[in-house]
Amino acid sequence: MAKRQRAVRPGQRRQTTRTGPKPVATTTAPAPATSLTAAEEARAAELEAQIVAQERTAASAADRSRSRRADADAAPRGRTKEGGLLASRATLEYAYVSADLRRIGVVAGALLVLMIAIWAVLSLSGALKF
Repeated sequence: MAKRQRAVRPGQRRQTTRTGPKPVATTTAPAPATSLTAAEEARAAELEAQIVAQERTAASAADRSRSRRADADAAPRGRTKEGGLLASRATLEYAYVSADLRRIGVVAGALLVLMIAIWAVLSLSGALKF
């Protein structure tokens, strides 16, 4: 049996099919204001100051990263950074692996104890005769 397919890919809209004429907008938008109030000008100046401060912070961070990169180029090749993305992912994965191994050990130990208990009960009751 064939797999059903979507008519439209995710993230895309279907084309609308309209049979009648398009509606006409009868309301008109108000004309934009030609001047700013003092409060709007103060707010704009405040926002501009914040943007300039953020740009300065970003520029200084970029300068620091460039200097660190120059220092890293002098370091021997083949070493990994401890704070790198790969190291952080590996730390998370190792946590999952250790938890999984612990669970496997607990289950294996419990099954071993259960099998020994069943063997003891069967041998003491005389159900096992060789």
